[in-house]
Amino acid sequence: MKKLLLLLFSSILLFGAQPKFLMPEEAFKPSAKLNDKMQIEVSVEVAKDIYLYVEATKVSVKEGSGINAKEITSPKSVNHDGDMVYLESPTFVVTLSKDAGVTGLKNVEIELSYQGCSEQGLCYEPYTKSFKFEIDSSKLEGGAKKEDLKDIKKEIVAEKKAEAEAVELSESDSIADTIKHGSVALVILTFLGFGLLLALTPCVFPMIPIISGIIISQGEGLTTKRAFMLSLVYVLAMAIAYTIAGVLAGLFGSNLQAALQTPWVIYSFSGVFVALALSMFGFYELKLPDSFVAKISSNHHSSRGGYMGVAIMGFLSALIVGPCVAAPLAGALVYIGQTGDALLGGMALFAMSIGMGLPLILVGVSAGKFMPRPGAWMTMISAIFGVMMLGVAIWMVERVVDGYVIMLLYAMLGIGFATYFGAFGKDVHVFRKGAATIILIYSTSLFIGALGGSNSMTKPLEFLKPQVSAPLAVEKSSHPEFKKVTSIKELDEVLALNKGKKIMLDFSAEWCAVCKELDKKTFSDEAVKAKMSEFVLIQADITQNNQEQKELSKKYGVFGPPVLIFFDNELNVIKSKTIVGFIEPDKFLEHLSSI
Repeated sequence: MKKLLLLLFSSILLFGAQPKFLMPEEAFKPSAKLNDKMQIEVSVEVAKDIYLYVEATKVSVKEGSGINAKEITSPKSVNHDGDMVYLESPTFVVTLSKDAGVTGLKNVEIELSYQGCSEQGLCYEPYTKSFKFEIDSSKLEGGAKKEDLKDIKKEIVAEKKAEAEAVELSESDSIADTIKHGSVALVILTFLGFGLLLALTPCVFPMIPIISGIIISQGEGLTTKRAFMLSLVYVLAMAIAYTIAGVLAGLFGSNLQAALQTPWVIYSFSGVFVALALSMFGFYELKLPDSFVAKISSNHHSSRGGYMGVAIMGFLSALIVGPCVAAPLAGALVYIGQTGDALLGGMALFAMSIGMGLPLILVGVSAGKFMPRPGAWMTMISAIFGVMMLGVAIWMVERVVDGYVIMLLYAMLGIGFATYFGAFGKDVHVFRKGAATIILIYSTSLFIGALGGSNSMTKPLEFLKPQVSAPLAVEKSSHPEFKKVTSIKELDEVLALNKGKKIMLDFSAEWCAVCKELDKKTFSDEAVKAKMSEFVLIQADITQNNQEQKELSKKYGVFGPPVLIFFDNELNVIKSKTIVGFIEPDKFLEHLSSI
């Protein structure tokens, strides 16, 4: 008996502690009235701690009476836990109009739909309430003719669609919009900041050994001031190159970067870096002829000639080594292409280039300030930068040479440097010998891996792993397979065959370093691969940059790879979802989930 009483008492306490929820008719009290201005005021009185969802609360006038809603004024809503709601009792004011030819008293039916929730955790089902009024049509303004209503509705739908597209811009379009509507000072500061951020990306890394090597190669007597001036000249030339190339690309839709990625250009420029490296090793001294230098300047030897050489190197480096098509660059190009305003667009590109170059100036000044006095250390540091120059040369030809050849070149470079650095020396400092030994071991593994058919710089000896038996072996590609196209015609055919599906178009090129990074890091991620399987994957290969590929790029406003474009079920480009440049796997997965 005691247990029964205890159970009964506990049940009373438990149910008594539960919150008391209001019935729907207590929580919501809809009403409607006709005011003196022949407007209908529709209200929903909500109880305490009750709110209505904006999206589910609608007021409409039923058709058939010849009386229509000219305008419906909605009350102010607020954000509540991520949803737009009415926390206070909302009142909607419906302004009426009549169709042409409508006279006399007319019965009008107003329909109110609403849904709400309680702060205590209960959500009510949707409700609909109708109100009927007798309206004197003589007191209403004339509206559009009945046959014109459909056209008006179409215009409204078109306007809303245009507004939605205007709001949901891609990142590059948003940046273009910033240039269009921002002040000149704001645009320049913004793009200077973009440049500083881009300086932290792989776009600028290859330029670090170049500028450092240029400073180190000056030899004895180099002052901090001269190191700064050389670095500044290099960065200014780089900025001018970016600006000119960008303005031309924006005005004519051409990709100067792509034009300079042909094999013979890459081999030639790579040869320049090999020549610079050999100069660092002391095989010869790179300088202008003495007679020419004497005509230019009688004071500072080859200072002007040196500045000219550095400027040329900076100009070419920007076009061939450094450029990455990122959202800020694409945004500036979109702005130039749309408005034809090459001045402001060029200023934005110049500011971005200066931002990218500021860290390079710091590197150059540091190289000049902390450069050791002449001696063995000077020789060693020159050799180190010579190796870095050779590394840049190999990195460049990686775009046009097979992977195993690149591995062999890196292996030979590493073995040679390790030997020079003291891997086999006797009276060598333990730290130096240890570093040289590590480089030697890694380089040797690269050499063996290349001979064994491997093309992975991080796992060169993976081919030595025991192979799984044939029945159990399941070959997985490193990233999802794409259907490759090289012209508008080929792309249109693939799009037509896949209408109604989710489609992703990847603009890529073999010479695009960021495209390879996107393949290896993002597209190869297992979670991303699984999500990408929901899409039809198409790759626009613009490696050759021929006329057909130029027209394909121009059609979709692409100034250079990588660019990812998404299509809806009706094969329309979803502009707000376009991605320019590299994107991390997590962010890309989130992006795909939103489509």
